[in-house]
Amino acid sequence: MPGKDTPASHLTVPARSDGEPDTARLPSPLPEGSAALPAHLERLAGRARGYVEAASSANTRRAYASDWKHFSGWCRRQGIAWLAPSPEVVGLYITACASGAALPGGRPNSVSTIERRLSAIAWHYTQRGTPLDRKDRHIATVLAGIRNTHAAPPRQKEAVLPEDLIAMLETLERGTLRGLRDRAMLLIGFAGGLRRSEIVGLDAGRDQTPDGRGWIEILDKGVVVTLRGKTGWREVEIGRGSSDATCPVAALQTWMQLARIGHGPLFRRVTGRGKETGPDRLNDREVARLVKRAALAAGVRGDLGEAERREKFAGHSLRAGLASSAEVEERHVQKQLGHASAEMTRRYQRRRDRFRINLTKAAGL
Repeated sequence: MPGKDTPASHLTVPARSDGEPDTARLPSPLPEGSAALPAHLERLAGRARGYVEAASSANTRRAYASDWKHFSGWCRRQGIAWLAPSPEVVGLYITACASGAALPGGRPNSVSTIERRLSAIAWHYTQRGTPLDRKDRHIATVLAGIRNTHAAPPRQKEAVLPEDLIAMLETLERGTLRGLRDRAMLLIGFAGGLRRSEIVGLDAGRDQTPDGRGWIEILDKGVVVTLRGKTGWREVEIGRGSSDATCPVAALQTWMQLARIGHGPLFRRVTGRGKETGPDRLNDREVARLVKRAALAAGVRGDLGEAERREKFAGHSLRAGLASSAEVEERHVQKQLGHASAEMTRRYQRRRDRFRINLTKAAGL
Protein backbone atom coordinates (compact mmCIF):
# COMPACT_ATOMS: atom_id res chain seq x y z
CA MET A 1 0.00 0.00 0.00
CA PRO A 2 1.30 3.50 -0.72
CA GLY A 3 2.27 5.66 2.20
CA LYS A 4 0.49 8.89 3.04
CA ASP A 5 3.21 10.94 1.34
CA THR A 6 3.11 8.96 -1.92
CA PRO A 7 1.42 10.93 -4.75
CA ALA A 8 -1.69 9.10 -5.84
CA SER A 9 -0.92 9.87 -9.48
CA HIS A 10 2.05 7.50 -9.36
CA LEU A 11 -0.17 4.51 -8.54
CA THR A 12 -3.56 5.31 -10.01
CA VAL A 13 -4.14 3.94 -13.48
CA PRO A 14 -6.53 5.93 -15.69
CA ALA A 15 -9.82 4.21 -16.46
CA ARG A 16 -11.01 3.40 -19.95
CA SER A 17 -14.44 4.32 -21.19
CA ASP A 18 -15.74 0.89 -20.11
CA GLY A 19 -14.58 1.43 -16.54
CA GLU A 20 -11.62 -0.95 -16.68
CA PRO A 21 -8.10 0.35 -15.91
CA ASP A 22 -6.22 1.50 -19.00
CA THR A 23 -3.32 -0.88 -18.46
CA ALA A 24 -2.09 -0.53 -22.04
CA ARG A 25 -1.10 3.08 -21.43
CA LEU A 26 2.50 3.69 -20.51
CA PRO A 27 2.76 5.39 -17.10
CA SER A 28 4.63 8.64 -16.57
CA PRO A 29 6.89 9.30 -13.58
CA LEU A 30 5.44 12.82 -13.48
CA PRO A 31 2.14 13.73 -11.83
CA GLU A 32 -0.77 14.43 -14.10
CA GLY A 33 -3.66 16.82 -13.80
CA SER A 34 -4.00 20.43 -12.75
CA ALA A 35 -4.35 19.45 -9.10
CA ALA A 36 -0.88 17.87 -9.04
CA LEU A 37 1.07 20.75 -10.61
CA PRO A 38 0.65 24.54 -10.78
CA ALA A 39 -0.90 25.63 -14.06
CA HIS A 40 2.26 27.40 -15.25
CA LEU A 41 4.22 24.12 -15.03
CA GLU A 42 1.77 21.99 -17.01
CA ARG A 43 3.43 22.85 -20.32
CA LEU A 44 6.82 21.75 -18.99
CA ALA A 45 5.26 18.58 -17.58
CA GLY A 46 3.80 17.76 -20.97
CA ARG A 47 7.17 18.21 -22.62
CA ALA A 48 8.84 16.08 -19.95
CA ARG A 49 6.36 13.28 -20.63
CA GLY A 50 7.35 13.52 -24.29
CA TYR A 51 10.99 13.02 -23.31
CA VAL A 52 9.96 10.00 -21.22
CA GLU A 53 8.42 8.44 -24.34
CA ALA A 54 11.50 9.28 -26.39
CA ALA A 55 13.68 7.34 -23.93
CA SER A 56 12.57 4.07 -25.54
CA SER A 57 11.63 2.97 -29.04
CA ALA A 58 8.04 2.67 -30.21
CA ASN A 59 8.44 -1.12 -30.49
CA THR A 60 9.64 -1.33 -26.89
CA ARG A 61 6.75 0.82 -25.66
CA ARG A 62 4.23 -1.32 -27.52
CA ALA A 63 5.70 -4.54 -26.13
CA TYR A 64 5.88 -3.22 -22.57
CA ALA A 65 2.31 -1.93 -22.72
CA SER A 66 1.08 -5.30 -24.00
CA ASP A 67 3.04 -7.20 -21.33
CA TRP A 68 1.74 -4.97 -18.53
CA LYS A 69 -1.82 -5.49 -19.76
CA HIS A 70 -1.20 -9.26 -19.78
CA PHE A 71 0.13 -9.20 -16.20
CA SER A 72 -2.55 -6.94 -14.74
CA GLY A 73 -5.27 -8.94 -16.50
CA TRP A 74 -3.95 -12.16 -14.97
CA CYS A 75 -3.93 -10.53 -11.53
CA ARG A 76 -7.55 -9.40 -11.87
CA ARG A 77 -8.67 -12.87 -12.90
CA GLN A 78 -6.94 -14.30 -9.83
CA GLY A 79 -8.41 -11.64 -7.54
CA ILE A 80 -4.91 -10.36 -6.69
CA ALA A 81 -3.98 -6.71 -6.11
CA TRP A 82 -1.39 -5.59 -8.65
CA LEU A 83 -0.77 -1.87 -8.06
CA ALA A 84 1.85 -2.48 -5.36
CA PRO A 85 4.81 -4.72 -6.37
CA SER A 86 4.91 -8.18 -4.82
CA PRO A 87 7.76 -10.61 -5.66
CA GLU A 88 5.54 -13.52 -4.59
CA VAL A 89 2.79 -12.51 -7.04
CA VAL A 90 5.26 -11.93 -9.87
CA GLY A 91 6.86 -15.31 -9.18
CA LEU A 92 3.45 -16.98 -9.47
CA TYR A 93 2.74 -15.04 -12.65
CA ILE A 94 5.90 -16.13 -14.49
CA THR A 95 5.17 -19.68 -13.34
CA ALA A 96 1.74 -19.38 -14.96
CA CYS A 97 3.35 -18.06 -18.13
CA ALA A 98 5.79 -20.97 -18.28
CA SER A 99 3.06 -23.56 -17.70
CA GLY A 100 0.50 -22.07 -20.09
CA ALA A 101 -1.90 -21.10 -17.31
CA ALA A 102 -1.63 -17.32 -17.69
CA LEU A 103 -4.62 -17.26 -20.04
CA PRO A 104 -7.59 -19.62 -20.28
CA GLY A 105 -6.62 -22.22 -22.87
CA GLY A 106 -3.26 -20.52 -23.33
CA ARG A 107 0.04 -22.05 -24.35
CA PRO A 108 3.33 -21.89 -22.46
CA ASN A 109 5.41 -18.79 -23.17
CA SER A 110 9.01 -19.08 -24.29
CA VAL A 111 11.78 -18.13 -21.89
CA SER A 112 12.57 -15.00 -23.91
CA THR A 113 8.92 -13.91 -23.75
CA ILE A 114 8.83 -14.46 -19.98
CA GLU A 115 12.04 -12.45 -19.53
CA ARG A 116 10.58 -9.61 -21.60
CA ARG A 117 7.35 -9.67 -19.58
CA LEU A 118 9.37 -9.50 -16.38
CA SER A 119 11.34 -6.53 -17.71
CA ALA A 120 8.08 -4.78 -18.62
CA ILE A 121 6.62 -5.35 -15.16
CA ALA A 122 9.76 -4.05 -13.45
CA TRP A 123 9.83 -1.02 -15.75
CA HIS A 124 6.23 -0.12 -15.04
CA TYR A 125 6.65 -0.41 -11.28
CA THR A 126 9.78 1.74 -11.45
CA GLN A 127 7.89 4.42 -13.36
CA ARG A 128 5.28 4.43 -10.62
CA GLY A 129 7.90 5.04 -7.95
CA THR A 130 7.59 1.56 -6.43
CA PRO A 131 10.52 -0.53 -7.76
CA LEU A 132 10.26 -4.30 -7.97
CA ASP A 133 13.16 -6.33 -6.54
CA ARG A 134 13.92 -8.80 -9.33
CA LYS A 135 16.65 -10.40 -7.21
CA ASP A 136 14.12 -11.50 -4.62
CA ARG A 137 14.20 -15.30 -4.30
CA HIS A 138 10.51 -15.60 -5.24
CA ILE A 139 11.41 -14.23 -8.69
CA ALA A 140 15.09 -15.04 -9.24
CA THR A 141 14.92 -18.68 -8.18
CA VAL A 142 11.73 -19.38 -10.11
CA LEU A 143 13.16 -17.74 -13.23
CA ALA A 144 16.37 -19.77 -12.94
CA GLY A 145 14.29 -22.94 -12.77
CA ILE A 146 12.26 -21.89 -15.80
CA ARG A 147 15.45 -21.26 -17.77
CA ASN A 148 16.91 -24.63 -16.82
CA THR A 149 13.69 -26.44 -17.67
CA HIS A 150 12.44 -24.68 -20.78
CA ALA A 151 15.35 -22.78 -22.34
CA ALA A 152 15.93 -23.63 -26.00
CA PRO A 153 18.51 -22.48 -28.56
CA PRO A 154 17.57 -19.13 -30.14
CA ARG A 155 15.67 -19.29 -33.42
CA GLN A 156 17.57 -16.98 -35.70
CA LYS A 157 16.18 -15.53 -38.88
CA GLU A 158 17.66 -16.77 -42.13
CA ALA A 159 20.36 -14.57 -43.63
CA VAL A 160 19.59 -13.09 -47.04
CA LEU A 161 22.83 -13.60 -48.99
CA PRO A 162 23.83 -11.54 -52.08
CA GLU A 163 22.59 -14.13 -54.56
CA ASP A 164 19.30 -14.30 -52.64
CA LEU A 165 18.95 -10.53 -52.67
CA ILE A 166 19.51 -10.33 -56.43
CA ALA A 167 16.79 -12.94 -56.97
CA MET A 168 14.47 -11.01 -54.62
CA LEU A 169 14.99 -7.79 -56.57
CA GLU A 170 13.81 -9.54 -59.73
CA THR A 171 10.42 -10.26 -58.13
CA LEU A 172 9.59 -6.59 -57.49
CA GLU A 173 7.14 -4.60 -59.59
CA ARG A 174 8.71 -2.92 -62.60
CA GLY A 175 7.84 0.58 -63.73
CA THR A 176 6.03 1.58 -60.53
CA LEU A 177 7.03 3.77 -57.60
CA ARG A 178 6.28 0.93 -55.23
CA GLY A 179 8.76 -1.31 -56.99
CA LEU A 180 11.42 1.42 -56.99
CA ARG A 181 10.85 2.12 -53.31
CA ASP A 182 11.00 -1.56 -52.33
CA ARG A 183 14.18 -2.01 -54.37
CA ALA A 184 15.84 0.93 -52.60
CA MET A 185 14.77 -0.31 -49.16
CA LEU A 186 16.13 -3.81 -49.70
CA LEU A 187 19.48 -2.59 -51.05
CA ILE A 188 19.98 0.18 -48.48
CA GLY A 189 18.90 -2.13 -45.66
CA PHE A 190 21.31 -4.85 -46.78
CA ALA A 191 24.33 -2.68 -47.64
CA GLY A 192 23.93 -0.59 -44.49
CA GLY A 193 23.17 -3.52 -42.21
CA LEU A 194 20.23 -1.46 -40.94
CA ARG A 195 17.44 -2.42 -38.61
CA ARG A 196 13.94 -2.13 -40.03
CA SER A 197 13.17 0.82 -37.72
CA GLU A 198 16.34 2.55 -38.95
CA ILE A 199 15.32 2.10 -42.59
CA VAL A 200 11.88 3.67 -42.25
CA GLY A 201 13.09 6.27 -39.73
CA LEU A 202 15.32 8.00 -42.30
CA ASP A 203 14.65 11.50 -43.62
CA ALA A 204 15.93 13.05 -46.84
CA GLY A 205 17.94 15.59 -44.81
CA ARG A 206 18.90 16.62 -41.29
CA ASP A 207 16.26 17.74 -38.74
CA GLN A 208 13.38 17.60 -41.20
CA THR A 209 10.74 15.76 -39.14
CA PRO A 210 10.09 15.40 -35.39
CA ASP A 211 9.81 11.61 -35.60
CA GLY A 212 12.87 11.05 -37.80
CA ARG A 213 15.58 8.72 -36.52
CA GLY A 214 18.28 9.78 -38.97
CA TRP A 215 19.03 11.22 -42.39
CA ILE A 216 21.07 10.63 -45.54
CA GLU A 217 23.72 12.58 -47.42
CA ILE A 218 24.49 11.47 -50.98
CA LEU A 219 28.13 11.95 -52.00
CA ASP A 220 30.17 11.03 -55.07
CA LYS A 221 31.40 7.74 -53.62
CA GLY A 222 28.27 6.72 -51.75
CA VAL A 223 25.75 7.62 -49.06
CA VAL A 224 26.47 8.61 -45.48
CA VAL A 225 23.60 7.56 -43.21
CA THR A 226 23.43 9.27 -39.82
CA LEU A 227 21.40 7.25 -37.32
CA ARG A 228 20.14 7.65 -33.80
CA GLY A 229 20.38 4.15 -32.36
CA LYS A 230 20.27 2.39 -29.02
CA THR A 231 23.71 3.62 -28.00
CA GLY A 232 23.55 7.14 -29.46
CA TRP A 233 24.34 8.66 -32.85
CA ARG A 234 26.43 6.80 -35.41
CA GLU A 235 27.34 7.10 -39.08
CA VAL A 236 27.04 4.31 -41.62
CA GLU A 237 28.83 4.50 -44.96
CA ILE A 238 27.17 2.81 -47.92
CA GLY A 239 29.45 2.75 -50.97
CA ARG A 240 28.36 2.57 -54.57
CA GLY A 241 28.05 -0.90 -56.08
CA SER A 242 29.91 -2.36 -59.02
CA SER A 243 26.72 -2.42 -61.12
CA ASP A 244 23.80 0.01 -61.33
CA ALA A 245 21.44 -2.97 -61.20
CA THR A 246 22.52 -3.80 -57.65
CA CYS A 247 23.86 -0.43 -56.48
CA PRO A 248 22.04 0.80 -53.36
CA VAL A 249 22.99 4.41 -54.05
CA ALA A 250 21.66 4.31 -57.62
CA ALA A 251 18.44 2.67 -56.42
CA LEU A 252 18.01 5.34 -53.76
CA GLN A 253 18.64 8.21 -56.17
CA THR A 254 16.17 6.78 -58.70
CA TRP A 255 13.48 6.42 -56.02
CA MET A 256 14.00 9.95 -54.71
CA GLN A 257 14.02 11.50 -58.18
CA LEU A 258 10.92 9.80 -59.58
CA ALA A 259 9.00 10.03 -56.29
CA ARG A 260 10.05 13.70 -55.98
CA ILE A 261 11.31 13.34 -52.44
CA GLY A 262 13.57 16.15 -51.32
CA HIS A 263 12.26 16.77 -47.82
CA GLY A 264 10.72 14.70 -45.05
CA PRO A 265 10.39 10.91 -44.69
CA LEU A 266 12.57 9.04 -47.16
CA PHE A 267 10.46 5.89 -47.53
CA ARG A 268 6.73 6.59 -47.76
CA ARG A 269 3.48 4.93 -48.62
CA VAL A 270 2.70 4.60 -52.29
CA THR A 271 -0.90 4.99 -53.44
CA GLY A 272 -2.82 5.22 -56.71
CA ARG A 273 -1.92 1.74 -57.95
CA GLY A 274 1.74 2.33 -57.28
CA LYS A 275 1.99 5.65 -59.11
CA GLU A 276 1.59 8.28 -56.38
CA THR A 277 3.60 8.99 -53.23
CA GLY A 278 1.88 9.96 -50.00
CA PRO A 279 3.28 12.06 -47.14
CA ASP A 280 3.23 9.35 -44.48
CA ARG A 281 6.29 7.43 -43.29
CA LEU A 282 6.20 3.65 -43.64
CA ASN A 283 5.72 1.51 -40.54
CA ASP A 284 8.76 -0.62 -39.71
CA ARG A 285 6.69 -3.78 -40.00
CA GLU A 286 6.39 -3.09 -43.72
CA VAL A 287 10.11 -3.86 -44.05
CA ALA A 288 9.63 -7.30 -42.50
CA ARG A 289 6.68 -7.98 -44.79
CA LEU A 290 8.69 -6.90 -47.82
CA VAL A 291 11.63 -9.18 -46.99
CA LYS A 292 9.33 -12.13 -46.31
CA ARG A 293 7.25 -11.55 -49.46
CA ALA A 294 10.24 -11.11 -51.77
CA ALA A 295 12.13 -14.10 -50.32
CA LEU A 296 9.13 -16.37 -50.82
CA ALA A 297 8.53 -15.12 -54.36
CA ALA A 298 12.21 -15.64 -55.23
CA GLY A 299 12.19 -19.20 -53.94
CA VAL A 300 14.89 -18.59 -51.33
CA ARG A 301 15.37 -21.75 -49.24
CA GLY A 302 13.11 -23.68 -51.56
CA ASP A 303 14.19 -26.86 -49.79
CA LEU A 304 11.83 -25.95 -46.94
CA GLY A 305 8.05 -26.01 -46.78
CA GLU A 306 6.20 -22.73 -47.30
CA ALA A 307 5.10 -22.41 -43.67
CA GLU A 308 8.67 -22.90 -42.44
CA ARG A 309 10.00 -20.46 -45.03
CA ARG A 310 7.58 -17.78 -43.81
CA GLU A 311 9.04 -18.09 -40.33
CA LYS A 312 12.62 -17.92 -41.59
CA PHE A 313 12.64 -14.41 -43.04
CA ALA A 314 12.17 -10.97 -41.49
CA GLY A 315 13.80 -7.54 -41.37
CA HIS A 316 16.85 -8.91 -39.53
CA SER A 317 17.56 -11.18 -42.50
CA LEU A 318 19.15 -8.18 -44.25
CA ARG A 319 21.53 -7.40 -41.36
CA ALA A 320 22.43 -11.06 -41.01
CA GLY A 321 23.05 -11.27 -44.74
CA LEU A 322 25.59 -8.46 -44.73
CA ALA A 323 27.35 -9.82 -41.65
CA SER A 324 27.50 -13.31 -43.16
CA SER A 325 28.72 -12.36 -46.64
CA ALA A 326 31.02 -9.32 -46.31
CA GLU A 327 34.57 -10.66 -46.71
CA VAL A 328 36.27 -8.02 -44.56
CA GLU A 329 37.73 -7.85 -41.08
CA GLU A 330 35.15 -8.43 -38.39
CA ARG A 331 35.68 -5.00 -36.82
CA HIS A 332 34.39 -3.32 -39.99
CA VAL A 333 31.20 -5.39 -39.89
CA GLN A 334 30.81 -4.63 -36.18
CA LYS A 335 31.06 -0.89 -36.85
CA GLN A 336 28.58 -1.04 -39.74
CA LEU A 337 25.98 -2.88 -37.66
CA GLY A 338 26.53 -0.62 -34.65
CA HIS A 339 27.32 -3.44 -32.23
CA ALA A 340 29.07 -2.71 -28.94
CA SER A 341 30.85 -6.08 -28.95
CA ALA A 342 32.30 -8.49 -31.48
CA GLU A 343 30.36 -11.29 -29.81
CA MET A 344 27.06 -9.70 -30.84
CA THR A 345 28.31 -9.36 -34.41
CA ARG A 346 29.22 -13.06 -34.50
CA ARG A 347 25.62 -13.93 -33.70
CA TYR A 348 24.66 -12.39 -37.03
CA GLN A 349 27.26 -14.29 -39.02
CA ARG A 350 25.10 -17.31 -39.79
CA ARG A 351 27.43 -19.38 -41.96
CA ARG A 352 30.48 -17.24 -42.47
CA ASP A 353 32.95 -18.94 -40.12
CA ARG A 354 31.71 -22.51 -40.12
CA PHE A 355 34.60 -24.97 -40.56
CA ARG A 356 37.09 -22.27 -41.59
CA ILE A 357 39.26 -23.51 -38.77
CA ASN A 358 39.21 -27.30 -38.61
CA LEU A 359 40.49 -28.31 -35.18
CA THR A 360 40.07 -31.98 -36.09
CA LYS A 361 42.74 -31.74 -38.80
CA ALA A 362 44.79 -29.37 -36.69
CA ALA A 363 44.92 -32.03 -33.99
CA GLY A 364 46.32 -34.54 -36.50
CA LEU A 365 43.21 -36.59 -37.27
